[in-house]
Amino acid sequence: MLRPATLSLLSVPILYISWKVTFPETFHQCLIKHSDLTHPISEAIYNPQNPSYSSVLQFYIRNLRFNTSSTRKPDLILAALHQSHVQAAILCGKKHALLMKIRSGGHDYEGTSYVSSVPFFLLDMFNLRSIDIDIKSESAWVESGATLGELLYGISEKSKTHGFPVGVCPTVGVGGHLTAGGYGNMMRKYGLSVDNVIDAKFVDAKGRVLDRKSMGEDLFWAIKGGGAASFGVVLAYKIKLVHVPEIVTVFQVERTLEQNATEIVYAWQHVSYKLHEDLFIRLVLDVINRSQSGEKTKTLRASFVSLFLGDSERLLSIMNQNFPELGLTQSDCIEMSWIQSVVYWSTYFPLGTPAEVLLHRKPPKLTSLKRKSDYVKEPISKDGLEGIWKKMIELEKPYLIFNPYGGKMAEIPATEIPFPHRAGNLWKIQYVTNWNEEGIDAANHYLDLTRKLYNYMTPFVSKNPRQAFLNYRDLDLGINSHNEKTSYMEGRGYGIKYLRDNFDRLVQIKTKVDPGNFFRNEQSIPVLHQLNEVE
Repeated sequence: MLRPATLSLLSVPILYISWKVTFPETFHQCLIKHSDLTHPISEAIYNPQNPSYSSVLQFYIRNLRFNTSSTRKPDLILAALHQSHVQAAILCGKKHALLMKIRSGGHDYEGTSYVSSVPFFLLDMFNLRSIDIDIKSESAWVESGATLGELLYGISEKSKTHGFPVGVCPTVGVGGHLTAGGYGNMMRKYGLSVDNVIDAKFVDAKGRVLDRKSMGEDLFWAIKGGGAASFGVVLAYKIKLVHVPEIVTVFQVERTLEQNATEIVYAWQHVSYKLHEDLFIRLVLDVINRSQSGEKTKTLRASFVSLFLGDSERLLSIMNQNFPELGLTQSDCIEMSWIQSVVYWSTYFPLGTPAEVLLHRKPPKLTSLKRKSDYVKEPISKDGLEGIWKKMIELEKPYLIFNPYGGKMAEIPATEIPFPHRAGNLWKIQYVTNWNEEGIDAANHYLDLTRKLYNYMTPFVSKNPRQAFLNYRDLDLGINSHNEKTSYMEGRGYGIKYLRDNFDRLVQIKTKVDPGNFFRNEQSIPVLHQLNEVE
């Protein structure tokens, strides 16, 4: 396993073809030449001398690890205002052999959409954020720069009985969320976000604007969960809306070790993926302080957070029959509209906050962070759980989020889209560590804590390969130097963890549609330069 030793991409030796000069004036001229004259591109260009450059760059940085004075900045930002600007970026980037990074919302955990160890320019999609909702056909076109909150709010303004299964953080960009899968608290009912994508508007390596029909089913398959930034630029996705009831029910119930948390978590493991598909119960495990005999000690807290697509009476009936160990009561249940549940689940806002808050494009709080992921295929024994609690209390800072699968997630074949984690996976683990301290030493400390917990969990998670979720980018799993002789094997190192048996099909598609490997990042799909690379 390749593991970065310090806090960011800057410490990782990524071997791209080097450039001895910074971005020449001819690149700027090339952009102007290849854009639509009716949509001037000069208004979308920000170089470091532009007074708005820093604010444009920093507004969509969501991980403060990558917002330091030592973080390499893009030599130019192109905040596209029109599809012709995207086409110009690709054509001119290729002509001048420049590395291009693509950013929609900036929530990528390792900053790979806006950070590099070598010179690069940034194609930022935040201006391309139109949303066209057609309730009659139960579909919508949404541009990549829109946020999840904007999309969900827009749907709710048109209908109280339609929604879309996406993540619970409203400031995430649609483009990045959908291209690598995207999941939320309705995935047991409707699958992943990208399972409900029916068309796309896409710019390929030749600068052509394509839709599903003109790009072909292979490429369309690849950009629905395989990471579209390896293949081109998604301008917009056409999504299929789903049905939601007028009233849904939420709850959050917390139990500590002293309140029988081990027994309850043990029971959750055996039922969470078997429950009715209308019911999603996330489990959050963290370490908190408690007072005992006048002294403060540490304990483990288990928080059960739920969305139920129905009323509280039906929910209580299901819970009493299938998960009585939690002891859910009527007073724990809160009935509300589906769009209100979106606000409730975002964790940023108190109960009763108006839905308009979903239109805010920046989180109210930013931190430095590290994330990792795992998949669990067998319930963990009580002894195993108690060992995990002991390790978490020792480390204190990292916490775990368990997201149950089953339902629709187990019904869709593993090859339907590139996302392969279907039947046989009981739940996904997200490792979460946030910190506010600045500096490399602090970052390395918290990175180390996260990795220690991840290593401890090895006996309890998937094996051969140990799997991971592509949307939770984790450079600990390996990086690609893009050396022609080693690129495939380096890419396979992380690729099979994210994509399993679908990885090689993605490589074949990548080799066909982008043989020059223009669309690349630290963990992109590699080009198969030589047949003997796989031998």
